Amino acid sequence: MDSRLAEPRDAAVPWALPRWKTTLSIVSAVLLAVVFLVSGTWKITDPLGAATKMTQALVPAPLSIPAALIFGISEAFAGVLLLVPRFRRWGAVVSGILLFAFLIYFAVNYAALQGDDCSCFPWIKRVVGPGFFISDAIMLLAAVAAGIWARPSQGRTAAVIILGAVAVFAGASYGVTVARETGIRAPDAITVAGQPMSLQQGRILLFFYDPMCMHCDHAARALAKHRWIGVKLVAIPTEMPQYAQQFVDDTGLHAVSSTDAGKLREVFKFGDVPYAVALEYGRQKAAFRDFDEKEPEQALRRLGFIK
Repeated sequence: MDSRLAEPRDAAVPWALPRWKTTLSIVSAVLLAVVFLVSGTWKITDPLGAATKMTQALVPAPLSIPAALIFGISEAFAGVLLLVPRFRRWGAVVSGILLFAFLIYFAVNYAALQGDDCSCFPWIKRVVGPGFFISDAIMLLAAVAAGIWARPSQGRTAAVIILGAVAVFAGASYGVTVARETGIRAPDAITVAGQPMSLQQGRILLFFYDPMCMHCDHAARALAKHRWIGVKLVAIPTEMPQYAQQFVDDTGLHAVSSTDAGKLREVFKFGDVPYAVALEYGRQKAAFRDFDEKEPEQALRRLGFIK
């Protein structure tokens, strides 16, 4: 008997491997797929909120939206590939490249970002520090396990179709989000100091913040330096309203405070703070997610809100 007939035809295919390797590959792929699908879907369905996170992670503001969409598409695509056995190795490669890129980026910018909320993935608060690198390294090892013990991938045309579908979905989601941001009508009134205040008269800037948010603190201090032209500032805490007055006093923001965040968020859809909305006679003129050296100062000046 030819000894070659007794040997496996392909030692790389899962069924020719020990059961524990096959199981580890599948479990790693599924867990990693969930993480990337959730992260990618969040960036695709809330591209402006994801862009805010990008700017907070030192991505230049003009590149924040393209970066959010590109990463969202890439992550969702990697998640789908990881779930499909015949695409799994390709999914492991894509997810591994993304994770490696994240590790390098945050390592290079560690001094500036240390202690900040990474927020690479929604609803998971991860501070940039040793734990961040450990968790990403674990996910990178999971990507290696998912790919090295998976069968060789095949079906490039089908994979390209999946990528195209994800990209189309991302484009449509971005278009809907931008359209929704234009001309939104504010509620008739909100409560300020126990009294109703109309949002339908004159110019108003609504500033949403978290009193414990470092980025919100910096944004408020920048807004406090502007010379406003007939604009009333309203500061709305999205968390811990008991610290609202202290936040306003500490930052020097000449604003009245309202705790109607829930009511306003039903109309103005946004994810993370800081976030601001410029109103003119009750209609949204612009929304601001980027707070850096140029914005929203330049946009506010174009609107005639500041000198």
